[in-house]
Amino acid sequence: MKSGKKNNINMTEGAPGKKLFLFALPMILGNLFQQFYNMADSVIVGRFVGEDALAAVGASYALTTVFVMLAIGGGNGSAVVTSQYLGAEQYRQMKTSVSTALLSFLLASLALAVFGLFCSGGILRALHTPENIRQQAELYLRIYFTGLPFLFMYNVLASMFNAMGDSRTPLYLLVFSSLLNIFLDIVFVTRFGWGVAGVAVATVLAQGISAVISFCLLLSRLAGYGEAEGREAHGAGTAAEPAVTQEEERRLFDGRMLGKMLKVAIPTMLQQSIVSIGMLLVQSVVNGFGSSVLAGYTAGQRIESICIVPMIAAGNAVSTFTAQNMGAGKPERVRRGYRSSYGIVLGFAVLICGILLAFRRQIIGAFLDGETASLAYSTGVSYVSFLAFFFGFIGLKAVTDGVLRGSGDVVVFTAANLVNLTIRVAVANLCAPVWGVAAVWYAVPMGWCANYLVSFLRYLSGKWSRKRLIR
Repeated sequence: MKSGKKNNINMTEGAPGKKLFLFALPMILGNLFQQFYNMADSVIVGRFVGEDALAAVGASYALTTVFVMLAIGGGNGSAVVTSQYLGAEQYRQMKTSVSTALLSFLLASLALAVFGLFCSGGILRALHTPENIRQQAELYLRIYFTGLPFLFMYNVLASMFNAMGDSRTPLYLLVFSSLLNIFLDIVFVTRFGWGVAGVAVATVLAQGISAVISFCLLLSRLAGYGEAEGREAHGAGTAAEPAVTQEEERRLFDGRMLGKMLKVAIPTMLQQSIVSIGMLLVQSVVNGFGSSVLAGYTAGQRIESICIVPMIAAGNAVSTFTAQNMGAGKPERVRRGYRSSYGIVLGFAVLICGILLAFRRQIIGAFLDGETASLAYSTGVSYVSFLAFFFGFIGLKAVTDGVLRGSGDVVVFTAANLVNLTIRVAVANLCAPVWGVAAVWYAVPMGWCANYLVSFLRYLSGKWSRKRLIR
């Protein structure tokens, strides 16, 4: 693979475990920064505005995370096609796939932003959001949806860098975005007194600036493939890709290529948003226990979202690894990488469990400025104490899903994630009247484990290795 870019990692050569770890590590660090600034929203409003403000951000979080996961899932799904073209050294098609994805998701994000602006209030009422926080939650959502196109473009752009084997540039941009967001949070909330609106405005501004910078950097990166593309366009061609005309070279949008992307992107959007959709569907269960329980649950959710970062990043790394090697015709190398990924995710699971059990009270205390005997505090501590033992399940699920997604084997992959969603929603709704709010988090590892088992059986069948999105 002749990329010539020092930040790009060629997944088709070298030790699979080492390549996966080096590629996943910047993704993990970047996503941690992203979660930290999401957490900063909660910490700042919880400390400086109050428990109701924290509950309002939490009530909004379940809905906004669905849209975040749609953006991430759409980008990751589209990136599978880009990675396969890169693995096959078909650079012209790779560049067309990037521009096709960007144009498509820009239009989709504009439509979703309009939907969110008009429907956020109705959704909050349907979820039985407590009256005392509903107005603040709706204000947060309206500001958030105004900046939704920036959020989508930023995440799709990051996925395209990852598809090209560059996970460092998204890391640098996430660090910048995170620090800017936290700075703006502090200014808007503590200096200007904007409360919940302040954290929403800070998020929109930070994402918008980062999206513009990402786009400029991606244009520069794609220009680096111009020499190889130029040889193809002027008659030289390669064994992988014959010479093409100048008209084909300049194509920015390809409807057939979009169809290939959607084949993977739609199930991936569903998979990436399963957790968020599940959170949204069980939100009414938590809301029924009052705003204090909701505040504690919000704190626990934010901790959970940080703890699953290494697992999701490892799964996305396996997806890129699989896509590039399937494009290069190396399915056996995918198997070697998949086996290596187990050590990565289980190692992180042990580390996360130890940290949570040792510091769970201090971590939850950072969100809630009140008595440690309060209902909100005890709810948050109970949540993280239980989940601490089960993060290995989501790690195994993520890397197994990554193989299926990266190869374009999406039917069983989609079914497995629907099983996950069904278990989480059913257990939470049916068992909460008996077990209390704890049923919401009891359901989480049940869904993760079932998802993993379904996907793993598909992996063992080997049928994924006979699929390929490109020719």
